[in-house]
Amino acid sequence: MWRRMLNLNSVMIGTKQPQVLAAFYAQVLGKPADMEDSAQGFYGWQVGSAYLSVLEHSEMGGAARDHGRVMFNFETPEVQAEFERIKALGAAIIAAPYELGGGWIATLADPDGNYFQLVTPMG
Repeated sequence: MWRRMLNLNSVMIGTKQPQVLAAFYAQVLGKPADMEDSAQGFYGWQVGSAYLSVLEHSEMGGAARDHGRVMFNFETPEVQAEFERIKALGAAIIAAPYELGGGWIATLADPDGNYFQLVTPMG
C-alpha cells in the first residue's frame, strides 16, 4: 500500500525569552522574522522549505536540560565560515567543524542552550 510521505512543516522553540532568541535567530538567518507578533511572543522565519519559529511558553524556563534531545540542521556549503560568523554572534560552541563521510558538521547552541548544527548539503 502506497503512503504519502510526510513533509516537515516547521520547528517551534518554546522559551520564556522570545525576544532574546528572536534577535539571535534574526542574526543567524541574516534577516528579520517573516512573521512577528511581539505582543504574543511569536517570531517566525521561512528557512528553505520549512519554518522556524520562536514562541513564548510559560513552561519553558532556563536553559534546555536535554540540549541534544532535538537538534535541527542548517545546510550550507560554507560550514567553517558560517561557524565563525555564528560563533561571533555569541553562540555556544558544542563541536567545532569536523569532517564526517565527506561532509562537514559543526554543533552550536542558542541562548537557551538548544543545539543546532551546520551541515554540508547532502549529495
